[in-house]
Amino acid sequence: MSVEYVGLKEINGPLVVLQGVKGASYEEVVEIKVGNNRRLGRIIEMYGNICVVQVFEGTDGLSLTNTVTKLTGEPLKIPLSKEILGRTLNGIGQPIDGFGEIYPEQKRDVNGAPINPVSRKYPRNFIQTGISAIDGLATLIRGQKLPIFSAEGIPHNQLAVQIVKQAKITDGNSDNFAIVFVAMGVKHDVAEYFRRSFEKSGVMNRVVMFLNLANDPVVERIIAPRAGLTAAEYLAFEHNMHVLVILTDMTSYAEALREISSSKGEIPSRKGYPGYLYSDLASIYERAGMLKDREGSITQIPILTMPNDDITHPIPDLTGYITEGQIVLDRGLSQKGIYPPISVLPSLSRLMKDGIGKGFTREDHPELANQLFSAYAKVQEVRALASVIGEDELSDIDKKYMEFGRAFENEFISQDFEDDRDITETLDLGWVLLGLLPKEELDRVSDEILKKYYVPAKSDKGVVRPWT
Repeated sequence: MSVEYVGLKEINGPLVVLQGVKGASYEEVVEIKVGNNRRLGRIIEMYGNICVVQVFEGTDGLSLTNTVTKLTGEPLKIPLSKEILGRTLNGIGQPIDGFGEIYPEQKRDVNGAPINPVSRKYPRNFIQTGISAIDGLATLIRGQKLPIFSAEGIPHNQLAVQIVKQAKITDGNSDNFAIVFVAMGVKHDVAEYFRRSFEKSGVMNRVVMFLNLANDPVVERIIAPRAGLTAAEYLAFEHNMHVLVILTDMTSYAEALREISSSKGEIPSRKGYPGYLYSDLASIYERAGMLKDREGSITQIPILTMPNDDITHPIPDLTGYITEGQIVLDRGLSQKGIYPPISVLPSLSRLMKDGIGKGFTREDHPELANQLFSAYAKVQEVRALASVIGEDELSDIDKKYMEFGRAFENEFISQDFEDDRDITETLDLGWVLLGLLPKEELDRVSDEILKKYYVPAKSDKGVVRPWT
């Protein structure tokens, strides 16, 4: 027989404190009732017979005297079936799209189950996003976690929508590919933009959306990414699907964590964030990967906005330690009208080398990517020199690098929102751009690859370059 507790010891922001509780467990879900109003919460701390409970729907209207609390004896679980594809849910997995309840094949704990590291399979193969700067130079590998570092005012929401629209696996059945999209702390107009974009592009039937709005309780924001990843684990490891999880915005998540930590009276660490921010982020990011005895995979793209464009801020700093690379968006490129404004040089994919080349993309991909990085790095040196002595005083080879830099930004990095480039098109475009440079400058490419793919650009007189 379940026991109900009447009254609360304390209410503090999104937290309530119960006293005299017996038989409670950490992460246990509790039901909170005031009259006919029913809310859910979870136990986040225990001190003897005292429990601290996070209330998902907020504590407005709760009373210290007549609030009734009942322990359920279970952690928070969400209902799951393959019918969640095409559905829109709130941060704790409840349908908000008006299409009725989900009839589950099973229910799963949102905290997930720990994966034995020995059972993990090394990520291979790539996910094509259709975006040249990602596919060519910071390739997303299946089973990888690759964050996007953005900032306020940079079109990361637009980039997220484009990735959802265009992402595909190239060596398997496209029906076996799904996307879990988790939006945390977004405004109503942004949430509507996501929903309309997915429906208009016809990809909604392979997308599961978890929406936590800016006016929703912060506690729900803590659950949203975990609920999304639980859905991804179900699709990947029960139905052998390849799942891409997009989490936006992890900065909103970390700020919610800071708010709850402050309510609990915990001692703050860097910039007021709790000292366990690293391990908390890791509990989310490390749920990506592949298993040896399963065909499915979970790939993560967390998106975070860097406060004040500061890449050393605790959120991007700790994220970079946990994940396998990063894609950095640049305000300067965005202000020049380049979309997507991906800053190539600080961006990298640490697992890229294991999912490209012969048998995956094309034999020339690794050497082409290295040469494009090297040439664009040289462009930055030449631009610095030109800012001192003027472009007219540059040597002939430096002027060629300046020309290459402009073409690289305007034709390779920049592409239309509707432009879905396959990997062959991206690699061919890279070789066209390298044709602007003399062959002897391409010292990162083997003679064999050069002979097969390098074609010098014609002079400006009488010949139009392929991209104009």
